Amino acid sequence: MSSSGVEELVLVTGMTGAGRSTVAKVLEDIGFFVVDNLPPQLLGDTVELFGQNHVATKLGVVVDARSRQFFSALSGALERLRKEGLRSTVIFVEASDEVLVRRQEAARRPHPLRTEGRLLDGFRVEREMLRELRAEADLVVDTTRLNVHQLSARVSAAFESPDEHPLRATVVSFGFKYGIPVDSDMVADMRFLPNPYWDDALRPLSGLDPEVIEYVLGQPDALPFLDQYEELLKTLTDGFVRQNKRFLSLAIGCTGGRHRSVAMAEALGERLRAHDVRTLVVHRDLGRE
Repeated sequence: MSSSGVEELVLVTGMTGAGRSTVAKVLEDIGFFVVDNLPPQLLGDTVELFGQNHVATKLGVVVDARSRQFFSALSGALERLRKEGLRSTVIFVEASDEVLVRRQEAARRPHPLRTEGRLLDGFRVEREMLRELRAEADLVVDTTRLNVHQLSARVSAAFESPDEHPLRATVVSFGFKYGIPVDSDMVADMRFLPNPYWDDALRPLSGLDPEVIEYVLGQPDALPFLDQYEELLKTLTDGFVRQNKRFLSLAIGCTGGRHRSVAMAEALGERLRAHDVRTLVVHRDLGRE
């Protein structure tokens, strides 16, 4: 089998209701030919067909867990394609059970794996079925607290440009009181810095405002932390590139996700870009208070 003609494959999978269709639409908008709801067993044949007929150089494929042999069939097909030299990425979207149930009920659609019992039971079966695939995914995106526009930005930043940047990073600021992002590769806690919240003049502002940035970065421990974390990340990013890991998700947290984490995430993003790491900074919980 030859994949000649197809230069890049993005396989989209994940939980029902987590945003697979949104990811597919973004891929189409940035030039991918997207095939939706493809049985995993047909993945290799589809790539071969597209390659031989020069249908598209960038192919997106959306698959789900309705096939009971889902992971084994998909894993084998991907392995064969990668051995042939096809650049491929697996993006896995997920969300909390509570959010998935609410979205599915709002859409008034049954879960594809639900037989009898609660809707939640179908999600639990699906989550277990996809557990190994999630662990092997190149990019995991938790959409629990992301709206459609934020998810679209994450996908666009990951796939819309050529390969001048071998590693792409997402830096997410968050509030610990709202939970740690489950799709993060590394988590850093900014609660060791004084909290601008307790300054009446800074409380209504955010880490995007110059006054808060000056306050946070002016703390004695702020710049030493950034210097040391930058060195650590440089070592890690060099290793990730050598291991062909192209996506890195960093979570920077403080109590509410409004002041310290926002300012430090922006500062860290600037430093990563200086090392030629294409970086998107997302403020997950900014505006929640």
